[in-house]
Amino acid sequence: MFKLNALVPELIVSDLQQSLYFYCDVLGFKLEYDRPEDKFAFLSFGRSQIMLEQDWHDDSPWCVGPLEPPYGRGMNLSIECPDVQALVSALEAAGCPIRRPVEERWYRSHARQFGQKNFLVLDPDGYLLRFAQDIGVR
Repeated sequence: MFKLNALVPELIVSDLQQSLYFYCDVLGFKLEYDRPEDKFAFLSFGRSQIMLEQDWHDDSPWCVGPLEPPYGRGMNLSIECPDVQALVSALEAAGCPIRRPVEERWYRSHARQFGQKNFLVLDPDGYLLRFAQDIGVR
């Protein structure tokens, strides 16, 4: 049994099977459990967790407005990753375009800087994902 994180985003998707292919088969997320009758899946990737639910296409209590592609505008999900280059290779092999290539970035927190190699990719519905590999502190 896995431990549920205190915050787990749930993304409404247009096609659950297409999203499961992208997240599980291409990126390597693990399907922790699903409810096919509800078109719902709970996924994990290392210490990251995400829920996916297919759009009801009618009056859903989970939607606060109409969904128009790209979904998730104004938000990105940052996901820890042990090897960004391996993920980029998997995405390229599957024909998925990279939005921003791998780059080294340093982020200041008080007197220290935390380094990452990261890249951006859009999921099938346009949710922006930032995969980040830790490269140390200075």
